[in-house]
Amino acid sequence: MSLHDSHGNRLYLNAEERAAFLDVARKQPARDRTLCETLHFTGCRPSELIEITPARIDLSGGTVALRSLKKRKDASGAQKIVYRTVPVPPDYLDTLNTAHGIREAQKSRKLAAAPIWPLSRVRIWQIVKRLMIEAGITDAPHRSPKGLRHGFGINATVNSIPLHMLQKWMGHAQLSTTAIYADAVGKEEQDIASRMWG
Repeated sequence: MSLHDSHGNRLYLNAEERAAFLDVARKQPARDRTLCETLHFTGCRPSELIEITPARIDLSGGTVALRSLKKRKDASGAQKIVYRTVPVPPDYLDTLNTAHGIREAQKSRKLAAAPIWPLSRVRIWQIVKRLMIEAGITDAPHRSPKGLRHGFGINATVNSIPLHMLQKWMGHAQLSTTAIYADAVGKEEQDIASRMWG
């Protein structure tokens, strides 16, 4: 895994692009706004996002539980189900609750188990791309949901989140996968270095 493609193009959204994307997302109808904010604040994959239900939102604990969908096997070689919780901002949870009636849905077993965003991965990709174009993000490999996920990892590293914690939040099986986010360049690298300079 790398933060650049074979032509040296960046594969992550930088802080300025993440802020522009979030600004545009907050002007969208509730479904698209909360979908984009969830990708932004959790670093989840679209395939993980479409599985989020009201039951997986902990409003008082301030977390979203995500099922890690990458290859995981138990000792017998069978598919292993792994959940991870990601802390999220209280304002985001308030918006999510207001837009989707999370607290009310949690009172019903049926509603609590229904996906919040019953969309396909392709539809999520289309929504994200449309908003990134509107946000003025250049036509490059990072203009994608994966660019948001990588941006989440870079942002955590720039803000001194320990790699083992980021590994948990991103659902990586190996710390070596998470370590790519310590290989930031440009302004992100300058921000990391500035902590050393005092």
